[in-house]
Amino acid sequence: MMRLLFLTDNFPPEVNAPASRTFEHCREWVREGHSVVVITCAPNFPKGKLFAGYRNRLWQRETMDGIEVIRVWTFISANEGFALRILDYLSFMVSAFVASLFVRKVDLIVGTSPQFFTACAARMAGFVKRRPWVFELRDIWPESIRAVAAIRQDRLLDLLEKLELHLYRKAAAVVSVTHAFKDNLIRRGIDGEKIHVVTNGVDTARFRPLPKDEELVETLGLRSCFVAGYIGTHGLAHGLDTLVDAAGLLAGRDDTRHIRILMLGDGAERARLKSVAEARGLTNILFLESVPKDEVVRYWSLLDTSIVHLKREDLFKTVIPSKIFECMGMGIPILHGVEGESAEIVSKEGVGIAFEPENAQALADALQALSGDAELRNRLSLAGPPAAARYSRRTLALDMLALLTRLAPKR
Repeated sequence: MMRLLFLTDNFPPEVNAPASRTFEHCREWVREGHSVVVITCAPNFPKGKLFAGYRNRLWQRETMDGIEVIRVWTFISANEGFALRILDYLSFMVSAFVASLFVRKVDLIVGTSPQFFTACAARMAGFVKRRPWVFELRDIWPESIRAVAAIRQDRLLDLLEKLELHLYRKAAAVVSVTHAFKDNLIRRGIDGEKIHVVTNGVDTARFRPLPKDEELVETLGLRSCFVAGYIGTHGLAHGLDTLVDAAGLLAGRDDTRHIRILMLGDGAERARLKSVAEARGLTNILFLESVPKDEVVRYWSLLDTSIVHLKREDLFKTVIPSKIFECMGMGIPILHGVEGESAEIVSKEGVGIAFEPENAQALADALQALSGDAELRNRLSLAGPPAAARYSRRTLALDMLALLTRLAPKR
């Protein structure tokens, strides 16, 4: 039996992709008989506001599905403004490192991105405890900051990239969520032998085909509507103006008035996007607040198609949005506005249709075509669950566990 220490600044009850992946992996490792301690912060993503029932204390402890969870104090900031976010990240790095010193008899440490200051804490904990540590790479950061133009201070970003490369070199292994990330690291001089790909996946027991939630259909006024949905973070990287513009194009057509675009989630761009839609008088796009994790599936069930979208940037060709696997599991056809590796998966599995990122006309045309072709929707839907089975979260968690077992010192 191993005792694993996992450092992450996102964890349930937060519902974003990093929180779900970490929780579901750790849960499977516990089921395999291992001891897992997670150091995280009080849940506050994406609004930068504490979830009900939690306080931002120096130290809180709870147990979730057999996982020992330690929550530490951080400087809490909404996902707005580079300087405030860096303070948030740095405070977690310090608090997580200090907390790790009080976790005894650890065999191996994992630090997960998107932001690599968590990996810095894992690196320091590994050095002090003389234990191997693993960098789980979910995002090429800070390159992603350049891609969304969140900051123009090139000297600072160059310094951060040097730190990034140092972390890759010092980790016992790097677990990448995409093959494209692995290729990126190899091109930058990181030994490919230490990089292992464990993609994102889906909890197939939770995300499975379901009938539409009739209560929500009535409450939201979606009866007889074709519902296209974007569920997830409304951030700078997601280019969601494209969806608002597509709603504007659809609103002007008599044959597409039955189409509704449902936007569920929160993030730095949500308030602005909602204001833009309201200013344009768009009634065919609905902005809904984030809901608890246990409620999300009800909203997925409303969708006749799911819209997956990122800005048209070279970096995002290396990204695989985790929601494509959830769509597969639920048998929801995907309208995919992301180039690169994820588009190849959607095409290979036959679960969706690609459109050009940041092209509102292309999205509007795809929505019109899909809403009028029941046979196509049925074919894409039926392909989903068999494809999801190939990305089962349990299988992927066990793949990563096998790697961790090889790296952990023998007792």
